[in-house]
Amino acid sequence: MSLDIQNIGGAPLIIGAGLAGLMTALHLAPEPVVLLSNAPLGTEACSELAQGGLAASLGGDDGPELHLCDTLAAGDGLCDEAMVRRVVEAAPRAIGNLERFGVAFDRGPDGALRLGLEAAHSHRRIVHAANDATGRELVRTLAAAVRRTPSITILEGMEARRLIVEDGAIAGVLVVGGTGTVAMSTSRVVLATGGIGGLFSDTTNPLGSCGHGLALAACAGAELADLEFVQFHPTALDSPRRPMPLVSEAVRGEGAVLVDERGQRFLADTPGGELAPRDVVARAVWHQLAAGRRVFLDARKCLGPRFGKRFPAIAYLCQEAGIDPAVEPIPVRPAAHYHMGGIAVDAVGRSSLAGLWACGEVACTGLHGANRLASNSLTEAVATAGWVAESVAGASPGRRRRLLSTLVPPRPDPSCIRPVASEALGIIRDGEALREAAAALLQIAAVNQAASDPALVALMIAIAALRRKESRGSHYRSDFPRRNAAARPSRLTLGMAVQAAVALSWRASTRST
Repeated sequence: MSLDIQNIGGAPLIIGAGLAGLMTALHLAPEPVVLLSNAPLGTEACSELAQGGLAASLGGDDGPELHLCDTLAAGDGLCDEAMVRRVVEAAPRAIGNLERFGVAFDRGPDGALRLGLEAAHSHRRIVHAANDATGRELVRTLAAAVRRTPSITILEGMEARRLIVEDGAIAGVLVVGGTGTVAMSTSRVVLATGGIGGLFSDTTNPLGSCGHGLALAACAGAELADLEFVQFHPTALDSPRRPMPLVSEAVRGEGAVLVDERGQRFLADTPGGELAPRDVVARAVWHQLAAGRRVFLDARKCLGPRFGKRFPAIAYLCQEAGIDPAVEPIPVRPAAHYHMGGIAVDAVGRSSLAGLWACGEVACTGLHGANRLASNSLTEAVATAGWVAESVAGASPGRRRRLLSTLVPPRPDPSCIRPVASEALGIIRDGEALREAAAALLQIAAVNQAASDPALVALMIAIAALRRKESRGSHYRSDFPRRNAAARPSRLTLGMAVQAAVALSWRASTRST
């Protein structure tokens, strides 16, 4: 498909080229679609760094009902059960779709798919490709498929800076690239921009993943959901490298244990042990670190010399850090890893703003609830991409508009936000720190600077965390440590968050006078 970059002929525009964006574009074929990537296709996507696989009930002793139960349990009461059922029933077909696009999944000597075990799963149901480099293999294969598809126009090195809204609906996208700023007219936009890990000092995400899609949607007036729920992976490699290399949960699935610097296993009495839900394990590790102890993942007994063959990518990352996991334990610490919250969408990815869809981590479908079940995220992206594409294809292209010029915000830079987010929005939260963070973030978000968009995303997370006066799933308040049985999923707009932050600042100023 060829087109004038400014006049895309009413074609849908997909922003983001990770797994969700690539799959949505492929499902839209042969309808013309434009895929926008701020980096060369197949690079700098969260999906590419995923070591875990895709959860799907493919084993003879497994089934969608069991996958459903595990997902609901991990989500801690906030999952949308209808959405969970829809995704887990579609998961086996999603694996087949990926194989048709050329993905080669790992198989055993008998030719059957090799199924792994991860935390909070009752059965082996994790499908991998290229061992512990599933994300990289998926993105590589699908990027090649996208390049072979003539109906997909790929715009690399271009970044969406604002969604243009007219009469309460999407009218276009303001895009910045090497040739300058372009306003692209379209009434159909799909956000597939990944997560928010780049807002934190310790993260497994690309540092540029700072909630850009959330900022685009929020500034356009869309409703966001469950922003307070941020998952911290308990076992990132404790090294100076950023983003932090991930030591996959699959290593614990093979029997590795968490020990302190004295070699003491501190999760022995925890139900599920090392395979307890991620929030439980992450808090346990956090408490060890807060007490001044170091934490290690010990795979010497369960894997030993087989570690490199079973987990070649992790072994390589360890060796780069001067660690041989076959003969010594791996130093680990928690890191921001996945955002359960996102743009509030319905069953086919439609947001509250006409003409705007969301897919993948940037969306909040209700699948994950308060705490994502391991390896459900890639499954969600693959399964929902088809539904999003069908909905987009069925929507009217709308009329082409002559777009008015608008202020072009600078490229987002979250570097000055990271200390604030890491301190207030981390594994253990409290009201005082959240209020202080909201006041600081409001001042940054209120001006047009590189940190403003990351600040407004962090501000909305802080306000959502303040409003949830309980501890549930990945959201833990030391001042509200109990679970509130009456709690429900949360909803928030940018206007609501700013209003709440202003009120907090006003109350703080009146108390100080």
